[in-house]
Amino acid sequence: MAYHKVNADQRVQGHSPYLDNDELQATALELEWDMEKELEEPGFDHFRLDGAVQHHLGNSQSPDLDLEPIQPSSSPKGRFQRLQEDPDYISHYTRQAPMSNRCNFFQILKVFCTALILFIFGIVIGYYARKKCPSPPTSQEPNNLHIYHEILKEIKAENIHRIYRDLLQFPREDDVDIAMKILVQWTSQGLEDVRLVNYSVLLDLPGSSSNTVTLKNSGECFYPSGQQCNRETKTLHSRDLLYSYAAYSAKGTLEAELVDVQYGTVEDLIRIQAITNVTKKIALLKLGQSPLLYKLSLLEDAGFGGVLLYVDPCDLPKTTDLADKAFMVSLNSGGDPSTPGYASIDGSYRQNRLNLTTLLVQPISAVLAKKLVSLPEDTVQKDRCIHLQMPATGKKIISLNIQSVTTYKKISNVIGYLKGTVFPDRYIIIGSHHNSLNTYGGQEWASSTAIITAFIQALMLKVKRGWRPDRTIVFCSWGGTSFGNIGSYEWAEDLKRVLQRNVVAYVSLHNPVRGNSTLHPVASPSLQQLAAESQSFNCVEKAKCPGSNVSSVQIQGDSDYFINHLGVPAVQFSYEDIRTSENSSFLSEALFPVHTTKTEELDPSFSLHETIAKLTGQVTLQIANEPVLPFNALDIALEVQNSLKVATVLLLLFLGDEAVIPQLLAVASRLRDTAELFQSDEMRPANDPKERAPVRVRMLNDVLQSLEKSFLVHRAPPGLYRNILYRLDERTSQFSVLLEALEHCKLHQSNETIQAALSEVLNSINSAQVYFKAGLDVFETALAGKK
Repeated sequence: MAYHKVNADQRVQGHSPYLDNDELQATALELEWDMEKELEEPGFDHFRLDGAVQHHLGNSQSPDLDLEPIQPSSSPKGRFQRLQEDPDYISHYTRQAPMSNRCNFFQILKVFCTALILFIFGIVIGYYARKKCPSPPTSQEPNNLHIYHEILKEIKAENIHRIYRDLLQFPREDDVDIAMKILVQWTSQGLEDVRLVNYSVLLDLPGSSSNTVTLKNSGECFYPSGQQCNRETKTLHSRDLLYSYAAYSAKGTLEAELVDVQYGTVEDLIRIQAITNVTKKIALLKLGQSPLLYKLSLLEDAGFGGVLLYVDPCDLPKTTDLADKAFMVSLNSGGDPSTPGYASIDGSYRQNRLNLTTLLVQPISAVLAKKLVSLPEDTVQKDRCIHLQMPATGKKIISLNIQSVTTYKKISNVIGYLKGTVFPDRYIIIGSHHNSLNTYGGQEWASSTAIITAFIQALMLKVKRGWRPDRTIVFCSWGGTSFGNIGSYEWAEDLKRVLQRNVVAYVSLHNPVRGNSTLHPVASPSLQQLAAESQSFNCVEKAKCPGSNVSSVQIQGDSDYFINHLGVPAVQFSYEDIRTSENSSFLSEALFPVHTTKTEELDPSFSLHETIAKLTGQVTLQIANEPVLPFNALDIALEVQNSLKVATVLLLLFLGDEAVIPQLLAVASRLRDTAELFQSDEMRPANDPKERAPVRVRMLNDVLQSLEKSFLVHRAPPGLYRNILYRLDERTSQFSVLLEALEHCKLHQSNETIQAALSEVLNSINSAQVYFKAGLDVFETALAGKK
């Protein structure tokens, strides 16, 4: 290297006895000039500049740094040989006054040390900058699964069981008190931002005395459970008797003939109306097959005055014994009834909506239903269950007395935030619910709260070691769920504009263990693949893996607003008992009084709770951390096509006009083509770390998170989803709004409802196709601008 040669030659000449002082001084000056000239050369300038720049960027987080190894300038010839070959060497500089040997020596030493230090410092900075410079975000992706495993392994059944027991030991008299306890638990786990959000809402509560059903023929009086009216029974089971009611039902007394309408389907109503006038009569209705609110709307339109609601024992799982128990239902479609469509904040206008229906509705036990239809209590013969049905002969006149009280109460939501580091403005909401003023619905609220608390505990252990998710995770414990998902509705209506822009997905923990026979995963079409993969991930170390199919069907709970008003993709895992009947759908609308040990009987080791917690955690972590949202656009298009193919046959039967059918199929085909193009041209490159660009990933994620918003129809019948991507249940495979329109056509002999429903579906599919196409156009424009 140049400055090594200078030093060596100077040292040799400095020891020669033949050099006089002037010559030594001249030589020193020439060497000094050589060093100054070298520092001015481009190669050495580059060396010093590189060192400075790398020193400045040593802690930069930019993934695009290109740090090349630092090389000093070199020459094929020695430094002095180049100086001697320069003809203008002497003429360029004039000699100054002689300087002492000591001064020249220290001057040369100073330059030499400075150069040496800069060189070594540059080498060190360059080495460590290249070694430690953060790589693009994709370089961390292979470790994501390892991070998920580290977090999920901290979720243990015994911890969930301990939290569950702790929750049940707390007095459950007030919603706010339970919410405060949950807030303290979450805060103690390390969750930094936990808030209590209160709303004053209109609740329909039981009166001071139980509702009654009286047989006018015999004068016998019964409580909803089937027990005869007397003071001893009332005292013994006072709370259960009081909460056997339909919240927001009409109040009063009605004496009328009892009419058996079975499941209240359109066919049942057509059959009944053909033989009798149903005006102001009382319907004996079975829960199941379709949503309760939808069936009640049909009965109300038909002219009925009251409804006795029960669950047929043949529709219940064989392991369940609820025949002698009445239950609670809510007739509220969602939110505070006094502020429909807007939040119940201070100063809001309160509408006078004490009753949400003109029907007097009373849930009763199967035991009382058998007494009313004059059947023996034992309806099981030779391992075959006989469905309850009223004999064709004889009339039953009953008196129905319903007394409930509407009052304003405070309910509380617990909201906790774990802020993301990369996309803090994108939310993954995971929701459970807590007890609301009664003991109904078993203890699933404690199950869901214990699971979400255990997940928070496992997450915060990793957070304390420096990890954080890319997107923000919002933990919610909702109040007022049993009265119509009031807490979640009010919070979402309060923050509607923010949530429309920021929410990516909703993960539900509503009633996670309602049985112990089979895993029942439900997900929107865009999340079905992720839900299926999560099952495989969490059963790698187990001998028996659940092979459950993921479906897109209507579910109960607080996911309702996010699915039907915000168009947010949702997923839920739960354990259920094997269904014994095709009529078992929507039985979960009934909230039975279940003993506190029932959950521990279903899952003594809490291993099912652990499985649900890990499945839920796995899905949440992937949505929160994957650079590209794990949503599948093509699955939505395929779901639409499949639903239309099934509906086409029925539509042809009722309409006779085939013109609308090709239009629907053509739009669905274009949607599939566009989705395929979107999947291949945009999502595939974005999922390849080598081709990924941060700006395009953000644009892509913005498109993905709004995929389902196009499928929200403006109006849907009571109890049916506005989001047409969700089917009624596993038995149906067509759009629920079209199915209802076809039923309406049977009842009223008019196809106007079908035409309106078809228009809604057509516009939804076309809107989705246009949305996909617009996304592709934006990407193409951005790419062209870049080029």
